[in-house]
Amino acid sequence: MTLLACVDIGSTWTKAALVEPATGRLVDTRQAPTTPGDVVAGVLAATEGWDAPVRACSSAGGGLRLAVVGYEELISAEAGHRAALSAGARVVHVAAGRLDAAALGQLAAAAPDVVLLVGGTDGGDATVLRHNAAALAAPLQGPGASPRGLGGSGVLPRSVPVVVAGNAAVRAEVCAVLAAAGTPVTPADNVLPDIGRLAPESARAAIRDVFLTHVIGGARLSADPRLSRWVRAVTPDAVLDGVAALAELRAGVEAPGVLVLDVGGATTDVYCVPAVDAEQASLHRAAVGVPARRRTVEGDLGVHASADALRQAAGGEGLSAPGDDPLALGEAAAVVALRRHLRAEAAYGPGGASARGVGLVVLSGGVFRHAPTAATAAVVQRVAADRGGAGGVLAGARVVVDGRYVLAAAGLLAPDAPAAASGLLTGLLDG
Repeated sequence: MTLLACVDIGSTWTKAALVEPATGRLVDTRQAPTTPGDVVAGVLAATEGWDAPVRACSSAGGGLRLAVVGYEELISAEAGHRAALSAGARVVHVAAGRLDAAALGQLAAAAPDVVLLVGGTDGGDATVLRHNAAALAAPLQGPGASPRGLGGSGVLPRSVPVVVAGNAAVRAEVCAVLAAAGTPVTPADNVLPDIGRLAPESARAAIRDVFLTHVIGGARLSADPRLSRWVRAVTPDAVLDGVAALAELRAGVEAPGVLVLDVGGATTDVYCVPAVDAEQASLHRAAVGVPARRRTVEGDLGVHASADALRQAAGGEGLSAPGDDPLALGEAAAVVALRRHLRAEAAYGPGGASARGVGLVVLSGGVFRHAPTAATAAVVQRVAADRGGAGGVLAGARVVVDGRYVLAAAGLLAPDAPAAASGLLTGLLDG
């Protein structure tokens, strides 16, 4: 029997699922602590005794830190921001307009792994895009200044790769400017080819390739060459693929759309694939269009590393501050994250997650996986009763817990083994 180990290398835990690729049958699941400095050791611990090749995703070390540099905050920069989120990146900085010395300093202080450079529709104004490429490529000038490539104070290291996904008319020119300065550069299609049309897939693929080459292929997580052979995606990107596969599996039901709420130790992620009919019902679209699959990440909502920030955020929403109980913290994270997600969804107009397009809500994260069923059910009831917006997502929807953590594994399988991904997800729905 041929088996495959699907592994998610997280910042705290490394989770592994042993799967039969032909059918999607889940044979076994395990987890082991992630081993900082050499995450391969944690993978080997989680898969010990399994005679199976490894296919992995990773968010270890904080995942992929991405900065967006765009033309105008409400259009191209926002388009880049949404494209970055769809790629599973944690957006640590967004800059809009011409980069000056202060803006370059803020960009460097954010310490991104990758910069997504966008701006202008295809054939439109290219002056800001050209300026920003030149600013990223130029060394610092003046007495005692450190060259940009040496990583001096307020300087973005030359080794930080740039994905160019702006005006196609000047793409080759912009890439040449960056490449001539020694910056690793990857071209992609414009994330905003026309006003009102968001096209994130090419940039998403480019960001994934840069992540695999420069983050996984580097020595930050491990010098073991097996890591670059194993890892296929950043974890949120894999999970989003799993959510999309789950929505496809539910095609034909009255409300096939899916929303996943993943509460972690440091962040809380919300993934949404609304129903097609709900998308088509939207009469008011944002200036940058409506991506079919969307994700928001709340960097201040977590049950461990971000617990203090979570309590502050709960207070800001008028909620009682949770104590130290992990499930109470998870409940607060769920309410605040869903409220924020719905506020972001409001930009899409009718047909977002709060409308009839979502019929399934999946809860993920250790706080839900390890809690007693009755305790989780009580949390669901309280979230469903929230009048601040979160309850609107759960109202009328079926709620399940990803108790064996199969969404990431399904996402890893979906590109070349869709039947196996469907088999795993059917098991999730069947409980």
